[in-house]
Amino acid sequence: MSLLSRHWSRIAVTLIPLALALPHTLGLMPIGVLQRLDNIIYDARLRWTMPRTLDERIVIIDIDEKSLAEVGRWPWGRNRLAELVDELFERQKVALAGFDVVFAEPDESSGLKQLRRLAQAELKDQAGFTDRLNQLQATLDYDSVFARSLRQRPVVLGYYFTSDRDGRTSGLLPEPVMQKDSLRGRPVKVTSWNGYGANIEQLARAAPISGFFNPIVDGDGVLRSVPLLAEYGDRYYESLTLAMFRMLVGMPTVEPAFPQERFISRNYQGLEAIRLRLGQKTLTVPVAEGVTTLVPFRGPGGVGGGSFKFISAADVLAGRLAPGQLRGKIVLVGTTAPGLLDLRVTPVGQAYAGVETHANLLSGLLDDRLAVKPDYALGYDVAVLVLAGLVLAFALPLLSASRAVMVSLTVIAVVAGLNSWLYLGAGLVLPVAAALVMTLTAFALNMSYGYFVESRGKRELANLFGTYVPPELVDEMVKDPDSYSMTARSKELTVMFCDMRGFTTMSEKMEPIELQALLNSVFNRLTDLIRSNLGTIDKYMGDCVMAFWGAPVDLANHAHLAVKTAMEMAGAVRKLNEEHRSRGALEIGIGIGLNTGTMCVGDMGSEVRRSYTVIGDAVNLGSRLEGLSKVYGVDIVASATTRKVAPEFAWQELDRVRVKGRKESVAIFWPVAPADRLEPATLNELKIWAGFLKAYRGQDWEQCDVLMLNLQRLNPKKYLYELYSERVASLRLLPLDPGWDGATNFETK
Repeated sequence: MSLLSRHWSRIAVTLIPLALALPHTLGLMPIGVLQRLDNIIYDARLRWTMPRTLDERIVIIDIDEKSLAEVGRWPWGRNRLAELVDELFERQKVALAGFDVVFAEPDESSGLKQLRRLAQAELKDQAGFTDRLNQLQATLDYDSVFARSLRQRPVVLGYYFTSDRDGRTSGLLPEPVMQKDSLRGRPVKVTSWNGYGANIEQLARAAPISGFFNPIVDGDGVLRSVPLLAEYGDRYYESLTLAMFRMLVGMPTVEPAFPQERFISRNYQGLEAIRLRLGQKTLTVPVAEGVTTLVPFRGPGGVGGGSFKFISAADVLAGRLAPGQLRGKIVLVGTTAPGLLDLRVTPVGQAYAGVETHANLLSGLLDDRLAVKPDYALGYDVAVLVLAGLVLAFALPLLSASRAVMVSLTVIAVVAGLNSWLYLGAGLVLPVAAALVMTLTAFALNMSYGYFVESRGKRELANLFGTYVPPELVDEMVKDPDSYSMTARSKELTVMFCDMRGFTTMSEKMEPIELQALLNSVFNRLTDLIRSNLGTIDKYMGDCVMAFWGAPVDLANHAHLAVKTAMEMAGAVRKLNEEHRSRGALEIGIGIGLNTGTMCVGDMGSEVRRSYTVIGDAVNLGSRLEGLSKVYGVDIVASATTRKVAPEFAWQELDRVRVKGRKESVAIFWPVAPADRLEPATLNELKIWAGFLKAYRGQDWEQCDVLMLNLQRLNPKKYLYELYSERVASLRLLPLDPGWDGATNFETK
């Protein structure tokens, strides 16, 4: 409780996203972004889980561009549609046909109306004309021809509902499948309209079962669901797909299925499902708000989508299908032609045929494969939001940043995992966007609040230590103060000493201000390189800079970084000298000493002034090696220990030396280049040099002369070879010394 009392403000900040998300979930302050995100998640999950298989039970007879080209523009004469129906039922033996088109006006394309007018006017005295017209009337009345083809056959016609100011109506509606009193006085929300465009009476009576084909388009213009029932004038009518399904299963009655009243108030406006009852058998179809259902899309759609077989209506009319090829199939007559304006935007396609939407829903009904957003989705969303929000609010303030990340990721995984499990296992489409966004926002606010509040303490730490601790160390300390200590300790580090050559000469020839500007310019470049390679600046000593790697931050590759920095610094000075030469200024040189070893690192000094530094024998050796660089004509001298722990570079051994203050000799090296970029000629030179050193230390002066001749031919300007050539010339004048180890002694610093 004491921890909670100390973090109450941070807990309150973490609860802000929950306070903002709840009004959205409850519908009080909808947030469009969250709704769109829920739609995006649903669409993506739908695409990932689609079966992408062919449903061989359902065939789409497509009034496509080919059909319009062969038969003529739409609408076709009803005599052609009668031929289509006859072909489907008589020759192809289909089980059921549904029309995703409406026949709202009489067909006068045969000219029968004009012929009748002539028979009653100009040609009324022509008995032969009247008799012939009476003989042809049965074949020229295309609506009657089409009606005869529909009669006594399992055909479901389509129609549509409208909502406009005038409530226009046309055609004849079928009988409703459910009356108002079936709802037992409950205020159930059902998709309702105030007008319709139905089939003409002659056709509606010939095929008394019909269904509406209106979709439901979401706010983003995407068709995801369709209503199964629609309300018009306190009566309830079925959709085209539901009508076809009922005809397939024996025309059961339609009843509402309510949630159990002991859990739900009678004023609740939801409907759990619609129940199809046939005798003692019942089928239950789950529905969402508005008595709608989500379309269970099988695949990407279209002729090449692989979900349903598309057959051109022209091929059916022309008799190009073998007899019985569609035996027992369920056929839907519709169009994919863009000009007939029945293409929709769906989660699985931007130009998806409306007729295939009905095919998908019918397939889902047959397979009992319907996902639904249940009426308790709101309660679920509220429960998940509250639980996740409380967990985050009371856990995050008490945890470190890394653990807070893990807890937040766990909450996200649980929320997303539960949501996906309910979708895949039970077909429940439940909102998830609000909970995910709330979790991410709560984490971000919590971390931001903690950062800014704790930054005050970090600033205090910086003010406290900044007077004697280098800024780069302070920057590291304030990131995680508990992980760093100023107490001295021994550890393996790599130290660097870098000294400018010719500084005394320059100071004699340059004004103090010019010298200061030059020194600052050089130090700025070198310091940037040290810091970019994670080095710690120890101090500046006149024209020398001291740095080390491996503290305060542990670096496993501290020797590698130090060598890399030294080579980059040498390159930077060479580039600087090119600039100086171009404007006639004095050139500078540098000498760098590197050593790796155990050193004492920590906060050292007096009460007046302290600094974070390194001391020890290994540090002293690094300083001595820097002084040797000018002896051997190289810009970098490194110890054998540095070479050993930095094998990524190719090295040239310079000598074995005894420096002032040390009895044992040490091997010293010059880094030639990164090992993976060593040129073959340089590699050959290093091999010859290794042979020379072996002969030199063995006092084989004749072999030394031969190898040195080869080395000077390969690299005639190299000072190292000139140095050793002079040494050989001097040593060969002396008698052989059996106790000589080949080391060079240096008595000065």
